[in-house]
Amino acid sequence: MKKNSARLQLFFSQIEFNKRDVWDFVLILFGALIQAFALRLFLVPAELVSGGISGLAQLLHHYTAFPIGMMVLLGNIPLFVVGWRYLGGPRFAIRTILSILSFSIFTDILVFFLPSQGVTDDLVLNTIYGGLVLGIGLGVVYRGRGTSGGSDILGRILNRRFNMTISQAYLITDSLVVLGAGFVFGWTKALYGLVLIYVSGLAAETALQGTNVIRSAMIVTTQTEAIAQAIMGDLERGVTILSGTGAYTGQPRNVIYCAVSRMEINRLKILVHDIDPKAFMVIGHAQEALGEGFTPLKLEDQ
Repeated sequence: MKKNSARLQLFFSQIEFNKRDVWDFVLILFGALIQAFALRLFLVPAELVSGGISGLAQLLHHYTAFPIGMMVLLGNIPLFVVGWRYLGGPRFAIRTILSILSFSIFTDILVFFLPSQGVTDDLVLNTIYGGLVLGIGLGVVYRGRGTSGGSDILGRILNRRFNMTISQAYLITDSLVVLGAGFVFGWTKALYGLVLIYVSGLAAETALQGTNVIRSAMIVTTQTEAIAQAIMGDLERGVTILSGTGAYTGQPRNVIYCAVSRMEINRLKILVHDIDPKAFMVIGHAQEALGEGFTPLKLEDQ
């Protein structure tokens, strides 16, 4: 008894909240509410399953009529206990608990306020909008540095114990649930469920990272100074000049590195071509750009 008490004291002593933590909790609650809306308005009425513990709860609800939210909560408890060591410490664990608990509560409360038949009986519309709304909710939760529980926890366990990638773990867990949905709701709805999972993944990524696509460019040229000045002057973008060596010639070469928006990439090509048509240029996708000229690099914990 004393040992357990000491563990609890150690757990709570490691928890320190700041302004960013409070904002994270707000995001997690809001994201969980959005997910619950998606479940009640689109997925449950259309008998569409998105995988994970919530999908398994839908299948069991079909036979038992036991509240879906309560089954989601109960189903996550053993996963949370087993996966405790992989959850990244007390602060991460609290976010996971908050996400699971709020989603479960919202799911069972909304049943009293939303129409049981949903907003449409069109399976395609339910798939698309259900996936979009569900994905947005997931993305908001991820922005709050939380997880959706279920597949997230199991994915971490499989990743650590069996060296399996997170994407492979999600594929296995979600596929098993969708396979069960095929036997329960029919294979047509199971196939639509796969589309829903894909759409929700795209929506979650967009909600998490935004829609601003960034391009990175590396330019090998003999006109380093002229091109660098043109980029800074015409595009008003910063540049970094890297030192390189041509492997074939053995001659030193400067390499210009810069990040621009998707709309600016064509202007960059024209600018480089006008100054040095023989320049070598590589353009790539950047997931995100933080700093001057882009999203400020700062944390909201002050």
